[in-house]
Amino acid sequence: MPLIVHHLNVSQSERIPWLCEELSIPYTLKTYRRAPVLAPPEYKALHPSETSPIIQDGEGDALITIAESGACMEYIAHRYGNGGLFLPPTHPDYAQFLYWWHWANGTFQPAMLLNTMVGRMGVPDDHPRRVMGRERMNMMLRALNERVKKNKWLAGEEFTVADIMLVFSLTTMLVLLPVFPEGVRGRGRVPRADREEERRTRGRWRKAIPGWSLHWVRIRLRNRSALGCQESKWQVAE
Repeated sequence: MPLIVHHLNVSQSERIPWLCEELSIPYTLKTYRRAPVLAPPEYKALHPSETSPIIQDGEGDALITIAESGACMEYIAHRYGNGGLFLPPTHPDYAQFLYWWHWANGTFQPAMLLNTMVGRMGVPDDHPRRVMGRERMNMMLRALNERVKKNKWLAGEEFTVADIMLVFSLTTMLVLLPVFPEGVRGRGRVPRADREEERRTRGRWRKAIPGWSLHWVRIRLRNRSALGCQESKWQVAE
């Protein structure tokens, strides 16, 4: 049985087919629609976490099922892609790669979710928890802006899984969660790749993410602010 990617629409699992396409790894894509907000019962039954992404590999007694974005991506890249899009410890940018690879899901995205949850609980804007959340979000956005202004990609000169991991938080997650501080949401810019690269990747994205044309271009971050605080103007480039 080939590698199976179980993709829940409008979710973090979009990272997985993108990775497979980048590394030219064969896979079977099974798609699921939310019912109506959370994953449907057949998706939840695949893994105790009941969350996306989920991949399966092997068959019979050797069948393995893995959840979590980072775990799925590491497994696929090292099992089938010869470690592609991961920098080795000997690489001069390894430390930066390691940090930004874990930053998206370990720091940035949890803060986005927490801010949203606190806001939806009706906590007043001047409550210390809301104030701290806004300050922390702005701090992270400033750090991200500085990084992408000075580097071609998050890790440095090479496109890596760190970029794939972060793009969900800057695109699809914005559809799901109104999380950014006042004056930031709807600002900044994620630029398109050059036309040659766009043509090359458009078919990949449409295959990998059915119905979500927003995501069929690899995001190029060189000399741009991915999200803005005051100086940048975030929008999906046309």
